[in-house]
Amino acid sequence: MSEHSTDPVKVQPERTAPPSFAQTPSTDHPPKTSPIQSYISHLSTKLTTRHGWVGDYDYAWLCTPTLPFSIHGKTAQTKPRRRAPPFYALNSELPLLLSLTCGLQHALAMLAGLITPPIIFASALNLDGETSAYMISSSLIGCGILSLVQMSRIKLFGEYYLGTGLLSVVGTSFATLSTANAIFDAMYADGTCPSTTAADGTVTRGACPDAYGKVLGTAMICSFLEMFMSFVPARVLKRIFPPMVTGTVILMIGASLIGSSGILNWGGGSNDCAGRPTSGIFQLCPTIFAPRPLPWGSPEFIGLGFLSFLSIILTELFGSPFLKNISIIVGLAVGCIVAGAAGYIDGSSIGTAPAITFLWVKTFKIRVYPPAILPMLAVYISLAMEAIGDITASAEVSKVAVDGVEFDSRIQGGVLSDGIGGFLSALFTVTPLSIFAQNNGVIAITRCANRTAGRFCCGFLILFGVLGKISGVFLAIPNPVLGGVTTFLFASVCTSGIRVLAYTRFTRRDRFVLAAALSFGVGDLLVPTIFTHLFDRVTGVNKGVSGLLDSITIVLSTPFLVAGILAVVLNLVLPQEDAAAEDDEDDVMVEVVDVDVGAHRNGDRGEEKRG
Repeated sequence: MSEHSTDPVKVQPERTAPPSFAQTPSTDHPPKTSPIQSYISHLSTKLTTRHGWVGDYDYAWLCTPTLPFSIHGKTAQTKPRRRAPPFYALNSELPLLLSLTCGLQHALAMLAGLITPPIIFASALNLDGETSAYMISSSLIGCGILSLVQMSRIKLFGEYYLGTGLLSVVGTSFATLSTANAIFDAMYADGTCPSTTAADGTVTRGACPDAYGKVLGTAMICSFLEMFMSFVPARVLKRIFPPMVTGTVILMIGASLIGSSGILNWGGGSNDCAGRPTSGIFQLCPTIFAPRPLPWGSPEFIGLGFLSFLSIILTELFGSPFLKNISIIVGLAVGCIVAGAAGYIDGSSIGTAPAITFLWVKTFKIRVYPPAILPMLAVYISLAMEAIGDITASAEVSKVAVDGVEFDSRIQGGVLSDGIGGFLSALFTVTPLSIFAQNNGVIAITRCANRTAGRFCCGFLILFGVLGKISGVFLAIPNPVLGGVTTFLFASVCTSGIRVLAYTRFTRRDRFVLAAALSFGVGDLLVPTIFTHLFDRVTGVNKGVSGLLDSITIVLSTPFLVAGILAVVLNLVLPQEDAAAEDDEDDVMVEVVDVDVGAHRNGDRGEEKRG
């Protein structure tokens, strides 16, 4: 990390002691009990007492709606604000009801982010409803199982661990989603996946489940890179991937997903109907066989998406702390209710989905797609960068140290668990997973960073995946409703990237690195076909060279990959500026700001005098 870069806040607030569950009178010679007897006694107290079930948590505060006018108005002056509940640390005792409540809240907060990638994968490959529903179920089950691993802190050997030991929930990575779209495009272009061309030139893609299997196989072998990175000292990783690099990557991931999925679905669909062809099944969105198909960009579609988007805003404005944490689910629910009443929902996916399902009910041919190896290696590097930032945020909001040996071991354990999770998730028929940041907001609001609540969250995610009909319900969500919600979700990813960039001092050198990275990233985002034909005139090469050229094309066609690679290289190559010169530059900037502020104030005084 740059010598003059700014780290996250390291001064942690004092921890509020949680209420005890049993008051044991002190004695000079307490009776000796075995660990089993102590555990049984503790469990009995917890299950048979009101304090063990409910505790001292203020559940009314958690469910009380917010009245915006009561915060800064007269009501706030006359009525004191309710005190927040006590903070529950990682391993403190937790009432059973609070464990269930917070676990469910974490699961619901994660839900939209977990179901979105498999839905987009299935849509991009034109898979049938039964396979698509299974992909959603396997994603939920896999995330629940591997989140349990990430929350653990298993000592391996020496100073190395597996897992963060924090309330860290993992989900299908959006970085993989962005890269997989470019890989799928390459597979359809080189004939790996079937497609047909109509007389008017419209290209219709056929179903290609083998493409998903090749992405899984490639991700499996590339996961060893992140495992290796976990044994690199944390200070070295921070130097190679400072906030300048990680923030740029996260920003471009969110922005590319908005353009390639969020807004397109808001208009009616991200499939071939977005091009408004004049023939074929995609003349209307999502297809001509939908209950109420319409041309892409119709006002009805845009209105449905805006209704979901507006529901998220109103929930943030008026909702209780519980509802604010699951505002994405509220937006989906409101949009689906209106869409169902208006006849836009096709319930066939619910009918075909099984009542109970599990992993490996559907399988894919696990293969390696050589042109995808280089892009997938870059994806795992970005996953490690994301993990470092998310672990730091989780530690900060959980009120544990964000520097020192223990914190470095949490980063090492989290990155290692991410890498192993990428290998295991492929066996689970799920694309690579990464630590999600959504649950940090839940911890901040509920003041519960307890891992017991996290384990209940994992249980709920597995339950949602096992109940196959739930996946069918998610699959039946109309594209405009999904687009209105995911656009907000992907914009939140952009906001996270901007927040990480805010940790940088933005010296002249830093601004240069960011500008160079965004030149390629934003340019690639706005004109996604610029590198598609880069090697069209290269002929007569063997299969290995052709695969390498395809890999380079995929990397260059993925905004966050090309921007991240350029940011890493320039950050390592460009020398740091002299500290005195940086301080002088900061002083000049402060003086300019002060002059501007003074000018505004003088102008205000002038207006007052003229008035």
